[in-house]
Amino acid sequence: MKNRIRIERAVLNISQQELAEKVGVSRQTINAIELEKYVPSALVVMKIAHIFGKSVNEVFELEDKDWK
Repeated sequence: MKNRIRIERAVLNISQQELAEKVGVSRQTINAIELEKYVPSALVVMKIAHIFGKSVNEVFELEDKDWK
């Protein structure tokens, strides 16, 4: 699953740690999501999108491989 977390963090000028604290996860979790090494839960996805003031689809995008 592709994401725009790094870009949206830059827009808000917040660190991975700051985003992690707002979402209620570890900085390592945010890093793993950004690197597309971890697929977050629906709750985490929705929290991240809300913090950025975006819809889920504006921050996260399913890829063809996600359907297999």
